[in-house]
Amino acid sequence: MLIDTYGRVATDLRVSLTDRCNLRCTYCMPEEGLQWLTRSDLLTDDEIVRLVDIAVRLLGVEEVRFTGGEPLLRPGLVGIVERVAALAPRPRMSLTTNGIGLRRTAPALKAAGLNRVNVSLDTLRPEVFKTLTRRDRHQDVLDGLQAARDAGLTPVKVNTVLMPGLNADEAPDLLAWAVEHDYELRFIEQMPLDAQHGWKRDGMVTAGDILASLHTRFDLTPEDAAERGAAPAERWLVNGGPYRVGVIASVTRPFCAACDRTRLTADGQIRNCLFAREETDLRGALRSGGSDEEIARIWRLAMWGKKAGAGLDDPSFVQPDRPMSAIGG
Repeated sequence: MLIDTYGRVATDLRVSLTDRCNLRCTYCMPEEGLQWLTRSDLLTDDEIVRLVDIAVRLLGVEEVRFTGGEPLLRPGLVGIVERVAALAPRPRMSLTTNGIGLRRTAPALKAAGLNRVNVSLDTLRPEVFKTLTRRDRHQDVLDGLQAARDAGLTPVKVNTVLMPGLNADEAPDLLAWAVEHDYELRFIEQMPLDAQHGWKRDGMVTAGDILASLHTRFDLTPEDAAERGAAPAERWLVNGGPYRVGVIASVTRPFCAACDRTRLTADGQIRNCLFAREETDLRGALRSGGSDEEIARIWRLAMWGKKAGAGLDDPSFVQPDRPMSAIGG
C-alpha cells in the first residue's frame, strides 16, 4: 500500500513514457522545444513493465494512466500496454494524448488492452489551434478523437485549457460540440507547469469564469459529491443529463485532500505530487539489481513523505523545475 502521513492511499499511477512532444503548446514549452532526455536516461520497456508490476502486485495500484510528453511517440507503446494488460491483478489502463497519432494507433491500442483515452484539445478553431500549439494539426486531432471513439476507447474525455485572449470565449461552443460527438469535456485551469515559468495567477481563466460562461447556454446540475471520489474533476449534468462536463480547478479549488495519485517520470523518478520539487530515484535501484521488495520499500517511503497540499495558495510557492511535458499530466 502507498499511504502517506495524512492517510491518503495512492491507487492511481501516472506513467510518463517520454518527455518529447510533437506540439509546442504555449502553456507547456517554448517553440524550440526543450533539452530532451537521452535514450540511456529513459526507462526501457522492460523497466516500465516491471515497475508497473511492482505497483499493482505489491503496492495496491489499481489504475495506470500512460502520459508524456506525448506517449504515442513511444515506439514500444502498444507492446507496453499489452504486457501491462497481462499483469495480475490487471489494472485499468488509460492514456492521455494530444490525439495526433490516434487515427493510426487507436485500434491496436484497444486490441492490446487499453480501456480509454483522454485527448487534449483547446479550441474548435484551426487558426487558434495553430497559435496555441505552434503546429497546424487541428484536423489530425479531430480525426484521432473519432478513431478513438470508433475503436471503443470510451468514454473519450477531452481536456481543454482556456487562455485569455485566445480561446477563453469558446467554453459553450466546446461543450455543445462535445455533447454532439459523445465526448466528455473537462476544462482544466492553467497550472504553473510551463517551461518558461510565465504562469501568472491573475492572468488565468478560473473555474468560476468557465462555469459562468457555460451557464449562459446550459443548465448545469452538480453531480453528487459521493460520485466524485478521488477524481480531480468536479462534474455537472448538462441539461439534466446524460452528458456531463467537468472542471479540474487545481489552482482555485484544490483537491489535494482526496489525491490518490503517484507519478513515475520517463527517467524513473517517483513524484508524490505533480507540483513536487523533490523526486525519488527508482531507476538506480532497478539498474543496480534491487529486488522487487526493495523497490517497493523505496516507493512506499517516497509516498509517505507527501505534503498535505501543493501549496499553490502560498505566496512563497515556487514552480517545479520540470515542465509538464517531462512529468506527465
